[in-house]
Amino acid sequence: MPAFMSSDLNVVDLILNASVVVQLVLLLLLLASIASWAVIIDKRKLLKRAVGDADDFEASFWSGIDLTKFYRQLSESARSALGMAGIFQAGYREFGRLRQESGLSAGAMVQGAHRAMNVSQMREVDRLEQNLAFLATVASTSPYVGLFGTVWGIMSAFYALAGVNSVTIAHVAGPISEALIATAMGLFAAIPAQIAYNRYADLVDRLEVRYDTFTEELSSILERSAVRRAPASAGSAA
Repeated sequence: MPAFMSSDLNVVDLILNASVVVQLVLLLLLLASIASWAVIIDKRKLLKRAVGDADDFEASFWSGIDLTKFYRQLSESARSALGMAGIFQAGYREFGRLRQESGLSAGAMVQGAHRAMNVSQMREVDRLEQNLAFLATVASTSPYVGLFGTVWGIMSAFYALAGVNSVTIAHVAGPISEALIATAMGLFAAIPAQIAYNRYADLVDRLEVRYDTFTEELSSILERSAVRRAPASAGSAA
């Protein structure tokens, strides 16, 4: 008696007795699920660390510490080039370099620092967004891949029953169950990927807003510093 005619079926039996195409679809979806879970775990650690680093940086930055001293401390840190600290370093480094040049206005110095911070921010956001597109792809395509496996399995089942004179529920229950496993597997791969993508994309957006806000705040601080320096430089020249 075929396995699908047995009354004590299990998922393993259904998969083993499925057609080759359905088995390939299930294997593809399993690999996609494993890969997406690897991305989910890695991205969770990355974003958790990024949020913690941003909190620690803002607490230190707004503590009233001298910016030059703070910049030197960050330069000696192993993780200084990441996150908000990297944005600060890029802007403050460029501001210090432009301040050494003669003939530059305060606005030109601040604009140069602002551009440097924007470049650093874009690189950081790109690092945080890496592999999010993969989660979105798994979430959007897995149900359709599973549906393809189901349709193929049902087609194969009905084709095999074409020569049977009397068809009962016992004849069709097993093959259809085998086919429907592909749909279930597609949802199994898609749902966690979709939830993780929505969650992580929201976290990246929130971090990007924090980076934007800090860039504007630091630009204001550097502008005040440049304006204070300008009269002093003019006085010493006179």
